[in-house]
Amino acid sequence: MEFKSKNPFLSNKSFAKGTTSVYDAEGNVLVDYNNTMTVNGAVNKSFILLLLLLTGAFSVWYMAVNSSNPYPIAIGGAILGFISVLVASFKPETSRYLAPAYALFEGLFIGGLSLIINVAYPGVALQAVGATFVTFIVCFALYRFRIVNVTEQFKSVVIAATLAIATYYLISFLASWIFNFQMVGRGFNDNSWMSIGISVFVIIIAALNLFLDFDMIEKSAERRLPKYMEWFGAMGLMITLVWLYVEFLRLFSKLSSRN
Repeated sequence: MEFKSKNPFLSNKSFAKGTTSVYDAEGNVLVDYNNTMTVNGAVNKSFILLLLLLTGAFSVWYMAVNSSNPYPIAIGGAILGFISVLVASFKPETSRYLAPAYALFEGLFIGGLSLIINVAYPGVALQAVGATFVTFIVCFALYRFRIVNVTEQFKSVVIAATLAIATYYLISFLASWIFNFQMVGRGFNDNSWMSIGISVFVIIIAALNLFLDFDMIEKSAERRLPKYMEWFGAMGLMITLVWLYVEFLRLFSKLSSRN
């Protein structure tokens, strides 16, 4: 979708700084810079979503410590989080409400998932948190200093690989649920080196998606998209981080099971 204005008046960079609004000849507001997306706004909202996600995750652990069953809540969080993403993807203007809801719901999900895996393999959850944080910092630095440039070809490759992985996940889940059949033998979910290699590949693709998120936030801010796109961009970044964290959980649990 092309957001760039074809109007040379609106694309004049002299309006980007020093003014808060651009008016037409009748005095109507054409661009209100107080109500458009900024990178700082998206960053601030990303921190808000991260805090909400951590709140949801810690609440699940708190329930487990107090002998409550957190797993139904975690499953419910996964379902509600998915619905939030689905609605926001079709109606980005709702992301100002759905992004915080997604972060809280997804926090419930990853909190329950982390608890289950950490009971079986102590310390794995903390390793996954550390690996996710380091990966984010490295990718951000590579993007910030333009060591990695997000070209159209780069986007195409990453998006195609992501869609292929998502399709494989979906088909594998449906096949195992309906037919009790696991695709590619046992190579995808066991602790074989093939399975570990697949997990590493998926983590690389998830990490590459961070570059797409950074680029989307930056380009959207340059195009002066509406203010609610800050929530939309932050939500996209959070989705990638959750995916990356879950894949690190899978990888470290496989490695731990080999010991």
